[in-house]
Amino acid sequence: MKDTFKHRGMRNKLADLVEAKGIRDKKVLEAIRTIPRHLFMDSSFEDHAYQDKPFPIAADQTISQPYTVAYQTELLDLEPGQKVLEIGTGSGYQTAVLLHIKAKVYTVERQLELYKKTTIFFRKMGYRPKKFVFGDGYKGLPEHAPFDRIIVTAGAPEVPKKLLSQLKVGGKMVIPVGTEDQVMMRITRKSDTEFEREAFGSFRFVPLLEDKN
Repeated sequence: MKDTFKHRGMRNKLADLVEAKGIRDKKVLEAIRTIPRHLFMDSSFEDHAYQDKPFPIAADQTISQPYTVAYQTELLDLEPGQKVLEIGTGSGYQTAVLLHIKAKVYTVERQLELYKKTTIFFRKMGYRPKKFVFGDGYKGLPEHAPFDRIIVTAGAPEVPKKLLSQLKVGGKMVIPVGTEDQVMMRITRKSDTEFEREAFGSFRFVPLLEDKN
């Protein structure tokens, strides 16, 4: 599949739509305008790529709605060069958005089928996270901690303590918390023992699974 003028036009419309829904961060909007989302999906679904909807991908997972990707990224309040832990690589679209903002991305995927597929895709596209790991997102990557930012792209019944411990003081984590529907939470680490929690809108994510594959 190629990236054509038609695709770019559709991306511009998508970015305008996401902006109209309230996304203000110029870096995030620029990422939506630039990244060829249709390449992250099966070619037969190309027409759906620039609708503001989630879409099924391999291993019963989804590629998140573009607005949701933009919303989570905006909440991260990300600066270029910051070290980001992403839990739930999926198709790699969110990873690409983080890389576009020039973050140093460490990303974990627990579905082997997706991990293999996305590894090949990253190579082909020239996306280079600092680390792409097949493993349990609940555990994070303690050997690479602390992180400036942590983003979780699956719904967690509660905030995993191991992830909180890997957040730098002053760092922020964005995570959807809940079972059926999730509330988007932003957690800022104020000190070794103190965390500030802010609640944002309701979302629906695939579940974050622990110790199961």
